[in-house]
Amino acid sequence: MAEAKKSRSGKNSAQVGVLGASGYTGAELLRLLLRHPKTEIKALTADRKAGQAMAAVFPQFAQFDLPKLTTIEEMDASALDLVFCGLPHGTTQVVIKELLEKQPELKVVDLSADFRLSDPLAYENWYGHAHQAVELQKEAVYGLVEIYRDEIKKARLVANPGCFTTTSILAMVPLLEAGAISPDDIVIDSKSGMTGAGRAAKEQMLFSEVSEGIHAYGVAHHRHMGELDQEFSLAAKRAVTPSFTPHLAPMNRGIYATHYVQAEGGTTPEQMHKLLAEFFKLEPFVQVLPFGTVPQSRHTRGSNYVQIGVIADRMPGKAIVISTLDNLVKGASGQAVQNMNLMLGYAETAGLEQIALFP
Repeated sequence: MAEAKKSRSGKNSAQVGVLGASGYTGAELLRLLLRHPKTEIKALTADRKAGQAMAAVFPQFAQFDLPKLTTIEEMDASALDLVFCGLPHGTTQVVIKELLEKQPELKVVDLSADFRLSDPLAYENWYGHAHQAVELQKEAVYGLVEIYRDEIKKARLVANPGCFTTTSILAMVPLLEAGAISPDDIVIDSKSGMTGAGRAAKEQMLFSEVSEGIHAYGVAHHRHMGELDQEFSLAAKRAVTPSFTPHLAPMNRGIYATHYVQAEGGTTPEQMHKLLAEFFKLEPFVQVLPFGTVPQSRHTRGSNYVQIGVIADRMPGKAIVISTLDNLVKGASGQAVQNMNLMLGYAETAGLEQIALFP
């Protein structure tokens, strides 16, 4: 582990800010950071809620002495060591560019999608406009710790991966790297809890609209496909285009991804399981369950843990790989804190060791 440096203020704790603190990922960041042994929360922003106390937006924080919400323009970043950026896609790149021009030593963990795709043309294809901070896009490191740990340790700007993509990349990349599965025959059926859609009021997200049912969305063109294409292709060392369909499930938290794969080179499902178990054996937050065990989303709820199970399909040469995580923790804010820990030289697990809330 790298030696932790003193903060820019000279203190032993990092001075951090959260941009976009009034959303679900912002609240989850505060929940984790308030119990982190090495951080002090010094700035919170939220344009529509500016001027309010955090407890007025999220009453669970009433007992804590937190900074008032401000606009980004009012925030003083001069003494901050790191900011988490939980702003909407498309606006984040400009905000971060301006921040880093003023404070080049500042470190940033971006929870939006603005810096996840390394190819500017791919970004333009998936998000409908040219990237407005291309030089920073080249600098950004994809923040999936289990794959890019060494690069993250040296990074100034980390692009926190999406929740769907984290769930599937962890399950598929080790198998693609090992040549154990066919890159041309990956089918992903993924379910998300409602918090994945954010906190803004939307008619289609009302309780009566989503309860007692389930439906697919973003069919054949969900933006997370760009991340899957990028990371699967890097692992396989050739172009990979998986089939991916997300669904909205009537639960608050969780991603539950079922991957249907075709074996390559005679690899058995048992060997796939062994490959995954070996790949993640030293990882603190990835649990490969015993062969044939089916993971359940409720067993990762509220935690930074991922559970992966491998099951033999009834058809020879095929396997089913299931992975699950909490979309607000390992799929967003927990992973962001994990990235912060590496960037600042702290223990990777600091502030993240809570086990799942079950029942």
